[in-house]
Amino acid sequence: MLTEMKDLVRAHSACVLATSSENRPYCSLMAYAVNDDASEIYMATQRSTRKFANLTANPAVSLLIDTRNEVLRAQVRALTVEGTCEPVTDPARKELIRAQLLAVHPHMAAFLTQDDCAILCITVTSFLLLKGLTDAHYATLG
Repeated sequence: MLTEMKDLVRAHSACVLATSSENRPYCSLMAYAVNDDASEIYMATQRSTRKFANLTANPAVSLLIDTRNEVLRAQVRALTVEGTCEPVTDPARKELIRAQLLAVHPHMAAFLTQDDCAILCITVTSFLLLKGLTDAHYATLG
């Protein structure tokens, strides 16, 4: 089942990111790239955003990746990803991740070079896959 969960992450490039601060949740539609083993998910945002302020105050995040636009409603798979999000500070690593994001999202080229752009890395801690209405599967990453 873990393989199916990771395949779902790798097969997509957009998700809903949930952050929170002071007990107030906040959701954002985000573009992403993923490493080979789906243990890290990469994103970018401006430092001036509410989501970045939330991440700075509370690095715990949740993502939703789903198939609602690909299949009939009864066959939808929804994957909740939990993890910890940190801005990438190492310049060499930042450039590698920026290149990965550009490979998947070439339309983001100007955005990714802005001075205010923060490159983010989410370290995945768990997956919860819901297939249909009641078939749920949970897995943690070591």
